[in-house]
Amino acid sequence: MIILPAIDLYNRKVVRLYQGDYGQQEIFGDDPIVFAQNFAKAGAKYLHLVDLNGAKEGTKKQFDLVAEIVAKTDLFVELGGGIRNEEDIQDCLSIGVKRVILGTIAQQEPQFAKEMIKKYREKIAIGVDARKGKVAVNGWLETTETDAYIFCQELVAAGCQTIIYTDIARDGTGMGMDSAAYEKLNALGCNIIASGGVATLADITSLAQAGTYGTIVGKSLYSGQLDLSECLTAAAEVEK
Repeated sequence: MIILPAIDLYNRKVVRLYQGDYGQQEIFGDDPIVFAQNFAKAGAKYLHLVDLNGAKEGTKKQFDLVAEIVAKTDLFVELGGGIRNEEDIQDCLSIGVKRVILGTIAQQEPQFAKEMIKKYREKIAIGVDARKGKVAVNGWLETTETDAYIFCQELVAAGCQTIIYTDIARDGTGMGMDSAAYEKLNALGCNIIASGGVATLADITSLAQAGTYGTIVGKSLYSGQLDLSECLTAAAEVEK
């Protein structure tokens, strides 16, 4: 199982939100490039990068900063936040982003998402953000009536290779993962990246044992609750 440390960018700073609430954000630093480089030094191969300004406003807002992070590390960077059309996807890939995350647009324009999945294949991931089992959009500010699990089923049927599934109620809380939910998702037959609430090495081990493709680790790294090197080791141990 791969481990993806997370950097959430808001107004060019490294922040974490509590349950997706922009009004409850904690600033951890003002140099995201250094954070990314430190993750690489600790052994990370992947980076989950989110442009929160983009997610909230629906356009790429910190693209120059993203480009610099990609250029100054050797990390496999996946990027989400405000990517709403094919030109955005092409722009991201052109600067070296390896996987582009479609979120809001995938729920609002499913046909577009299916076309991008078919055209760009493994370079597209769909971010499914769930609040009480329903898909949330627009930087988690709006909750739809779309059932999150059924939506995932439809994405897999359309050929989606990677789904990033976030339990909003747990995100940024450090309260642990709903491993049972991910066991169900893993049975869908695509790469599932778990997000939201990783608090202990036991969370990582249980997700890996359940066959989860990847896990995003955010707040618990910043708070010192988890050590990235230990997370990488715990994930690797399950595969032995």
